[in-house]
Amino acid sequence: MRHTGTRRRLPLRIGLLALLALLGLTLTLTSTAAAQQASAAPGVIGAAADTTTCGTDPQTPKTNGGTAYKIDSSASTASYKAKEELQGKGFNEAVGTTNAFIGTIVLDKSGAPVACSRFDVDLRTLKSDNSRRDNYLYGNTLQTEQYPLATFILTKVEGLKGAVPQGKETEITLVGNLSIHGVTKQVAWAGKVKLDGGAMTGSATTTFKMEQFNITPPKAGPVISINDTLTLQVDLTAKKAS
Repeated sequence: MRHTGTRRRLPLRIGLLALLALLGLTLTLTSTAAAQQASAAPGVIGAAADTTTCGTDPQTPKTNGGTAYKIDSSASTASYKAKEELQGKGFNEAVGTTNAFIGTIVLDKSGAPVACSRFDVDLRTLKSDNSRRDNYLYGNTLQTEQYPLATFILTKVEGLKGAVPQGKETEITLVGNLSIHGVTKQVAWAGKVKLDGGAMTGSATTTFKMEQFNITPPKAGPVISINDTLTLQVDLTAKKAS
């Protein structure tokens, strides 16, 4: 009878072992999925990182034996986009653009992007299709006399294993410090990059709430309202420094 009782408990033991094995498999799959999560979404992701060792000159970053690519301002643009509602016209997308866009991207000896690559945009030169909007932006929204530049300093690149591929556009996420209107925060950009001989081309976009950088959404003249979400985009061509 004791033998029979032991046999009756055996399926229960097998069931428990199977359950534990299943839980272990589930935990393993969950951990693997977490490790393979997508890169940070575009926007503000945290407080500013320490970039004091990067220097302050956008044209002469530390290369440490790597290769520097300087942004060609004549072939590059930086722009903003914001949704607005205009009196008598309805909803509209305001777009301002500038070529006053300088900086240097550095690849290490293996061809991978390194921290301290950066770009600077002169906000005083942003132009849209409406001079009244531009003037209000300069004097009130961005206060460009006091805060003339927007600066981005790279701290890391996600989505890229090793060197930037030659002749192939690759999707990446740029993470680093964005400084606008006297405020610096860590921001992620959704980007694409391509290396072709001695030239690098790419684009990157990020979106954030104006209040995150202490910016007051403009509302004057024909502007009834404006969405407080701002999109920044850079489209660049950079050439290998001689």
